[in-house]
Amino acid sequence: MLRPGSIVTFRAGPGAAAHIREHGLVPADIACIPAAAGGPKGLALIPLDKLLHREWLREDARLDLVGASVGAWRMAALAQPDAVAALDRLQHSYVHDQDYDRKPTPADVSAACRRIARAVLGGRPLEVRSGVSLTIVTSRARGPLQDAQSRLAFGRAVLTNAVSRERLAAYLERVLFTAGAAGFLAEPFDGFGLQRVPLRPDNQEDALLASGTIPLVCTPVRDIAGAPPGNYWDGALVDYHLLLPYERATRAGTRRRIVLYPHFNDYVTPGWLDKHLPWRRAPRSHPWLEDMLLVAPSPAFLATLPNCKLPDRRDFYRYGQDHRARVRDWERAIGECERFAEAVMAWLTRPDPSLLQPI
Repeated sequence: MLRPGSIVTFRAGPGAAAHIREHGLVPADIACIPAAAGGPKGLALIPLDKLLHREWLREDARLDLVGASVGAWRMAALAQPDAVAALDRLQHSYVHDQDYDRKPTPADVSAACRRIARAVLGGRPLEVRSGVSLTIVTSRARGPLQDAQSRLAFGRAVLTNAVSRERLAAYLERVLFTAGAAGFLAEPFDGFGLQRVPLRPDNQEDALLASGTIPLVCTPVRDIAGAPPGNYWDGALVDYHLLLPYERATRAGTRRRIVLYPHFNDYVTPGWLDKHLPWRRAPRSHPWLEDMLLVAPSPAFLATLPNCKLPDRRDFYRYGQDHRARVRDWERAIGECERFAEAVMAWLTRPDPSLLQPI
């Protein structure tokens, strides 16, 4: 048996660590919850999302929820008044509605992802509870990618990003779909720009789908209602682990607050194309991480899961047509992650600063 303290890795920026040492932690301290892209790995965090909704997050609290890809689906569920039911729908659809009977085409994958987006919405317009700001991150193609969906076009974008993340902005624009209270991402903060589009009944499903639309794996989502025209892709292309100017949220009021980041990694990588670039994979001492408390499954905990890891996209190849085995192991992993969720909640209730490591 693992002790609770060995299940979770706790990392904090200097501002968050100082706050916790001096004041402890209460729900009102949480300004923002980000949710990273990462495909099936995001399933591991759904048990914690449910516990946060049930036991920690006050219904009237001012809170920013921002996510990309599977993180956008989680946050769109968590933002709803009946968040547990929405998270249950998301989990069931993600696990069970991707049982492809052959090698899927991009259209097949897009159809499955649309079913997941519909499950999050539950067949009705998205309702966001009072005090919550929901932000769904997407990437809009521009420049050389605007009318090209080929491997060559995306290959050029990959090479451009390897030279400079800033130069990737010639290929992609950040478009945020928002609902609820005004969010902290109101003005551009880098070369990718920032366009805000209100979520409404005629674009909610497409916005959720676009946020998880992986290039070449899915077909693009085109001309979303109310948004600038063009092809929309996975928000992770621009904001993979959501390295964002969080001080706009944590220092907006009369007292400093915290970013609570449930994550499946113990580091923050800016863009999806950066994950294979060692010099960009885990920026340290970044000012935007100053007020962040990041909680992630520990290596010891991961070793107890099926295949000694979280579910991931490689499982579709690992299990092939044996969907029953994939579903069994994914559901077992999610069930085991309830222990992770309980350990996080126990620490949040009585924080032990000695467990904090630098982010």
